[in-house]
Amino acid sequence: MQTAVKIDFHGAQRSEAVEQVIADHVAKLEHVYRGITACHVGLKVRSDRHRKSGPYEVSVHMTLPNGREVNVRRTPHLDERYSNVLFAVNDAFRRARRQLQDHVRRLQVSTKAHEPQPIGTVARFNSRTGFGFIRSERGDEIYFHKNSVVGAPLRKITLGTRVMFAEEAGEKGTQASTVRILGKHALR
Repeated sequence: MQTAVKIDFHGAQRSEAVEQVIADHVAKLEHVYRGITACHVGLKVRSDRHRKSGPYEVSVHMTLPNGREVNVRRTPHLDERYSNVLFAVNDAFRRARRQLQDHVRRLQVSTKAHEPQPIGTVARFNSRTGFGFIRSERGDEIYFHKNSVVGAPLRKITLGTRVMFAEEAGEKGTQASTVRILGKHALR
């Protein structure tokens, strides 16, 4: 971390034991994501006139690169477990860890990469019968039917028309499905 962890005690006694627990939690978070640039932890005791010490509110604010932040703050409502400072600190850092893990997953771009659809040119097409063949970039010819053409009228399909298509297994070999006519500004 680029800066030291800042811990503020609001209405609570400063405790070296609590500071050490917080430091341990921050060290664990740095194992999840090494890019944490700053961390600010606030520990506040909510009190009312009927109790000497109310539940603890723990807020965790972490600054990440590129202006990203992780903020955890929750005001417990009538949950006696938050009267224990260690429970409140552990709960806040558990939620901070979950948010940080979500951030790491988004950074890793765990989405599936699809292969680009093949491109070819119409080698033969019989408008009367409604079928033809596409010469792929590999050089082989692939059968297609007029019902496979999407997004354009059949009159636009002529010899030499560049198309993008999806291949699938047919009864007599490979055939093209979802044939789309490429415009003159296609990238490939």
